[in-house]
Amino acid sequence: VQLQESGPGLVKPSQTLSLTCTVSGASITTNFYYWSWIRQPPGKGLEWIGYIAFSGTPYYSPSLKNRTSISRDTSKNQFTLQLSAVTPEDTAVYYCASKVIVGYAHPNSPSDYDTWGQGTQVTVSS
Repeated sequence: VQLQESGPGLVKPSQTLSLTCTVSGASITTNFYYWSWIRQPPGKGLEWIGYIAFSGTPYYSPSLKNRTSISRDTSKNQFTLQLSAVTPEDTAVYYCASKVIVGYAHPNSPSDYDTWGQGTQVTVSS
């Protein structure tokens, strides 16, 4: 499986950040796959943002859920992150990542994921 992030590198404060992850090598509807967004602000550790499961059900970090939406386009084999009302604190390298977990699972930590995109820098600035 290969993942590739795409989207604008610069977003103005109060606007909505939108990133797309294009998946190859597996269908995003394949059983037991979890497709996640993770970010790393400068000088800080990795932060899990949320995932969309193979079933299409999303789940978000409690600290970001009021501003986050993750959706998918099965015809394009892509999933998308939207983060609203951004501030400079949302400046980070954003990664999409995936993991296969059979059975009940709730992969809500960056360490749960074993396949990653290369990451894309997003800067929030006027």
